[in-house]
Amino acid sequence: MREYILVQGNGRNIPKEDGIFGINMRAKKMIEEKGQGEVVNGTIGALLDDDGNLLVLDSVTKVYGDMKPEEYAAYAPIGGTPKFKKVLKRAAFGDFVPEDHGLFSEAVATPGGTGGIRNGISNYSAPGDYVLTSDWHWSPYATIAGEIGRRIATFETFVPGSGGELEFSVSNLMDRVEEILLKQNTLVVILNTPAHNPTGYSISEATWGEIIEGLSQILRIEGYEKKAIALYVDVAYIDFAGDEALYRKFLRVFEKCHERLLPIIGYSFSKTLTMYGMRCGGSICLAKSKDVAEEFRQAMEFSSRGSWSNSPRLPQEIVTKIYGDEKLLERVVLERKEIRDLLLERGKAFEKKGKEIGLPMVPYDGGFFVSIPHDNPKEVCRLLEEDGIFLVPLAKGIRVSVASISKEICKSIPEAILEKIKKLV
Repeated sequence: MREYILVQGNGRNIPKEDGIFGINMRAKKMIEEKGQGEVVNGTIGALLDDDGNLLVLDSVTKVYGDMKPEEYAAYAPIGGTPKFKKVLKRAAFGDFVPEDHGLFSEAVATPGGTGGIRNGISNYSAPGDYVLTSDWHWSPYATIAGEIGRRIATFETFVPGSGGELEFSVSNLMDRVEEILLKQNTLVVILNTPAHNPTGYSISEATWGEIIEGLSQILRIEGYEKKAIALYVDVAYIDFAGDEALYRKFLRVFEKCHERLLPIIGYSFSKTLTMYGMRCGGSICLAKSKDVAEEFRQAMEFSSRGSWSNSPRLPQEIVTKIYGDEKLLERVVLERKEIRDLLLERGKAFEKKGKEIGLPMVPYDGGFFVSIPHDNPKEVCRLLEEDGIFLVPLAKGIRVSVASISKEICKSIPEAILEKIKKLV
């Protein structure tokens, strides 16, 4: 036993292994022992076909297969190549043009969506501050915040509606925002939507209107003249929610933001172009003034330089080539629709079966995951692992990756989950 410590905790709880990847490794080990057909691995946050093979857009792989080293070997500018930043806005916004809505936008490249979240927290909160997100959330939010000396706070996201089905609670969000802003001057709020990770829920356009009105009202409170909110909207799964134009309509509501409420859109090409390992994404601000937008660009680029320096150039060049060729882009969009339809079929099949047998669920709209509320998710998942079903226990329940299992499995495992839940009653 060592009597000295080299690694400093600095307030962090550093696990021996990442929780989700640890479960995935156990699943892989059982597959080696018993065979692929005897194990359900519902942990993987990437799209797989029914045989467990990674689904990759052929139209995208063709692009980088044809590229020459001189096209991608040089360093990219810190904030991303100029062409990439234009494409990033087009990809994230679709037909929405911020300038037509009185907004000023600046874009900065990041290594995947995660890099944007890191820099957003770093620049719009102070050391020791709370960062607010939903109680159902992607667990690395807390890791990212803790790594740079911030803390995660949550609000109870879903409450029963008049019909008994869970609904997004705007009032709970506002209560927590107001409570935290009593203690600190700036607040980063992270909302993951549409096709929320880990539930598949999407905030409606009407609910978005309530959120923006509520946050703006808080900033109008007497004595709050120096308070500010950065609203980080993590749209990593937006292109796997459904119709791509329809799911971008909510962007129009940001023209109604208070001037001290800054929306930041975090977009991931790693997800939307199935380039998971290439780590390509970016953050885009939607500011009410040009100087706030310029301040965003400068700060985000500064943080990039101080962490990973340059984002990879290769995926930026791939994305730029795709969006510079309308016929190629059309092929990419159509191919993505095919795998999105497959994904949505799986999620809806799980939801349908769950409703038939009375399995409680957070309402699923789209994306890679569905979630089941439960007070003892670790024990439920432990029991399921005994039967070769590997799922992810979260603080509020159980996450199932419908992205990584077949439609037939999506129809069958709700019964297995419910059986284990009933064992614990």
